[in-house]
Amino acid sequence: MKRIVFPGIFVAWCALFFVGFAHSTYAATLYMDPSLTHAYRADSVAVSVRLDTDDGECINTVDAVVKYDPNVIAVDVSRGDSILSLWVEDPKIDPAAHTITFAGGIPNGYCGRVVGDPRLSNVIAKIIFQVPGFSVGGGTSTEANISFEPQTRVLLNDGLGTAAPLKTFGSQITLDDKAGNTIADPWSDAVQSDKTLPAPFSIELVQDNNVFNGKYYIVFSTTDKQSGIDHYEVLEEPIRELSLFKWGAPNHAWKTVKNPYVLVDQRLQSVIRVKAIDKAGNERIATYAPTDTARMIDPYSALVAGGGVALLFLFGGLALYFLRRKLRKKNDEEAEDDDHE
Repeated sequence: MKRIVFPGIFVAWCALFFVGFAHSTYAATLYMDPSLTHAYRADSVAVSVRLDTDDGECINTVDAVVKYDPNVIAVDVSRGDSILSLWVEDPKIDPAAHTITFAGGIPNGYCGRVVGDPRLSNVIAKIIFQVPGFSVGGGTSTEANISFEPQTRVLLNDGLGTAAPLKTFGSQITLDDKAGNTIADPWSDAVQSDKTLPAPFSIELVQDNNVFNGKYYIVFSTTDKQSGIDHYEVLEEPIRELSLFKWGAPNHAWKTVKNPYVLVDQRLQSVIRVKAIDKAGNERIATYAPTDTARMIDPYSALVAGGGVALLFLFGGLALYFLRRKLRKKNDEEAEDDDHE
């Protein structure tokens, strides 16, 4: 058989080509929008973190660390338009380290913009930066750079938690050395004008032997397209106290929680309420009442229920007694009148 021998230089060229091609292929891109903007002193600027995917690739997790120069101040993070619906780590601003960290997931994955959709619906989060009216940190720089730290990563929607090849692009704010004619603060204006409640949502009761040591927990999530969700609060109200008109008693106060939330009442003898509060202070409350089949039998509740039935029969019997007594008295009076006639 005749052997075909490739020249060494050709083999080396092919190797370099395929290695270079592999390293230049990315499954996802995280970038900031706008990439370049201008701001006067005391202005606020919104920079959106966006995600793009290559054709055929789907991403279900974004774990990001954003670094910003100390001559701007990160004041808030909005999730109102985010494609992330499950937040493993809520956005956290660290003023000392000049970083913003957050991590979230997308059930079923994000596979890119839907064909024919003209909107740029790929927002992960919107970071609000404020330009101080004076120099911060002793610097005199006329620009502020915002970038992704190397530990930033995205995961493929493959069920294995595979890190996707990723490329990132940051943003730069050109800082003017003077104030503008007016202070630009569109974010504060948007929050103040937000009169819309967060979107309606529901509460799901879950129990899994492999999660939270088999304890009951609830899952909930909603969105707010204007100012974004600020936080959630939960109230577990014992059912037996509802019957005693104690709803909202001071000893059962709302408490700030994260999603998912492990229930304190593992006997499922409470009505569960979750309150979603947006950054403008608007509230939306969802309620979940465990079903009779899900609730364990509570002797106290059974006693209260039994007592209620007993009282019902008692009052019913008394009412019937007094009704018969009234009718008997009326009949006796009518009979007495007939005798007189």
